[in-house]
Amino acid sequence: MSLQIAPPFGGALYQFAGKEIPFLILAFVSLLDGFMLLLVMKPVKEQLNQKKPESHSTVPIWKLFMDPYIAVCSGALLMANVALAFLEPTISLWIEDNLTTDNWKIGMIWLPAFFPHVFGVVITVKLAKLYPTYQWLMVAVGLVLEGLCCFIIPFSTSYQMLMLPICGICFGMALVDTALLPTLGYLVDVRYVSVYGSIYAIADISYSLAYAIGPIVAGGIVDAIGFTALNFLIAFMNILYAPVLIYLKNIYDFKPFENEANILMADPPKKEYQTYTMQDRQPVANDYKNHLEYSMQETSIDENKQPAANVGTNGVSNPFKASAPSTGPPESNPFRSGFK
Repeated sequence: MSLQIAPPFGGALYQFAGKEIPFLILAFVSLLDGFMLLLVMKPVKEQLNQKKPESHSTVPIWKLFMDPYIAVCSGALLMANVALAFLEPTISLWIEDNLTTDNWKIGMIWLPAFFPHVFGVVITVKLAKLYPTYQWLMVAVGLVLEGLCCFIIPFSTSYQMLMLPICGICFGMALVDTALLPTLGYLVDVRYVSVYGSIYAIADISYSLAYAIGPIVAGGIVDAIGFTALNFLIAFMNILYAPVLIYLKNIYDFKPFENEANILMADPPKKEYQTYTMQDRQPVANDYKNHLEYSMQETSIDENKQPAANVGTNGVSNPFKASAPSTGPPESNPFRSGFK
């Protein structure tokens, strides 16, 4: 967003307030931001030190650079930002020669691009939620769109017409950036350790490299072959890099691309197996019971297997009834007298 807001802000202040005012305002904002960070982040740092989080093993950044999938993503980020990095330092001179000499108008052509950029971020988030495995395609569409818009810029004949391809470039850049950042995090999750500092540092390096070499290379190209050739070169580079993103098509085979936070532990498992219930080494069909019910059933079976000799006519066992007649001599009766 700062890339779209800074040019109109600086151009208007430069023309109506002098060249010192933009720098003084930026210095004041930076100083205020530094004090706010000091006040906000210091308590957070103390809380983190008290918690003492567990240290996780990290992957060296050079190893991430050598990963082919991460290299393709960082290259796409670089190419997406090349368009603005090459155009911002050179398009102002072309506008002065062909369209207008007002400084505030030269900066104001970037202001409408703010809205397509925000819209691109929103629509990419929604599409990524619906089609998470096609984010590589969103990146390819964004690069192709940037290339086509760079073809149109040299043929713009009016101030208003020039705003359209610039809006298209910012929209395409939003598609690329918004789709690739979660893709980089996903690659770290499935191929390395889920520590994201190094991978997002690679993303920042890609941005910074584009804006570091942009003014140097773009100025020499414009002096050598002209502004129109520069736009054609940017367009060809973006369009030719788009097919490379097909290499990212199969990265989602490493792991199902779903939000694990939406999976509840209480959810029943998928019925991808068959269960057999056995009793006395025989399968039981359509009579599923838990282990407690089976133990109660076995207890009742054991009770029914008691000897029938000890059971009376009413079903109650008789402890005083002998189980078998005695073969020995009859017992003497101490209460029986010897009288005849």
